[in-house]
Amino acid sequence: MTSREHGVTRRGFAAGLIGAVAVGGLESRVRAEVPQSAIDTHAHVFHRALKLAPGRRYAPDYDAPLDLYLQQLDQNGITNGVLVQPSFLGTDNSYLVECLKATNGRLRGIVVVDLAVAADELRALDRAGVAGIRLNLVGQPLPDLTSSEWTALLAQIRTLDWQVEIQRNASDLAMFAPGLLDQGVKVVLDHFALPDPKLGIDDPGFQSVLKLGATRNVWVKISAPYRNGAAGEAFAKQAYPLLRTAYGVDRLLWGSDWPHTQFEATQSYAKNRKFLDELVTDADERARVLASPRELFRF
Repeated sequence: MTSREHGVTRRGFAAGLIGAVAVGGLESRVRAEVPQSAIDTHAHVFHRALKLAPGRRYAPDYDAPLDLYLQQLDQNGITNGVLVQPSFLGTDNSYLVECLKATNGRLRGIVVVDLAVAADELRALDRAGVAGIRLNLVGQPLPDLTSSEWTALLAQIRTLDWQVEIQRNASDLAMFAPGLLDQGVKVVLDHFALPDPKLGIDDPGFQSVLKLGATRNVWVKISAPYRNGAAGEAFAKQAYPLLRTAYGVDRLLWGSDWPHTQFEATQSYAKNRKFLDELVTDADERARVLASPRELFRF
């Protein structure tokens, strides 16, 4: 797959350069100005010709290709994005990797892997721009992180300095995430940590998730409020100040959740980007939220 095939112009996003310039025998340091990073940490790309995973709970009946995602970034002033492997594609990350390579560093990836994945495969994914693995545990039994298979995989994740991204309800995250932290890996919680929609911020699991902020090794995605029930936006506005206090702005990650699978009829990229303005009303703070993923995802 080439960038031409996807209508993509290859572009690099270089860091600012610092140079020494001699003026009248004195050196003055000059920094080249670069645009502020604005990073979308949660999106999916796929098309219907891709092989679907057996046992999937859902599969879309439309295409969400790379070029269309890049259009969303450009139209909404977003400099970089993170592609998350959708669960219905299982552990075949080939399309995601092709998309990373086609964009020359503009995107990073979060993949789904088998427990017995080879170290060489993980290193190849790392070179392609992958920054972590995803555990979509919704409706799944919680794995035993102390088993030899899991400790071996997590040791490799730790060596690569990757993250482990989890989608699971808050009450289970409160018990499960500490097991990951005990093995020295960075943890990212999807979609406001998914508390019980009936309880919102009063969910004891969500209150326990707030306590994980003190570890400084957990990040929370302030993404997809609509996945937190019909009153999801109201919940998000209550949850954000609590998360900001518990985690700090530098541990909160915005994500578009494009193309909003199963919520396509009511959601759009622009709508979710606009909601961020309502959620984080201070412009400087919002800019910090959009830039904060840079180090975690190694942009």
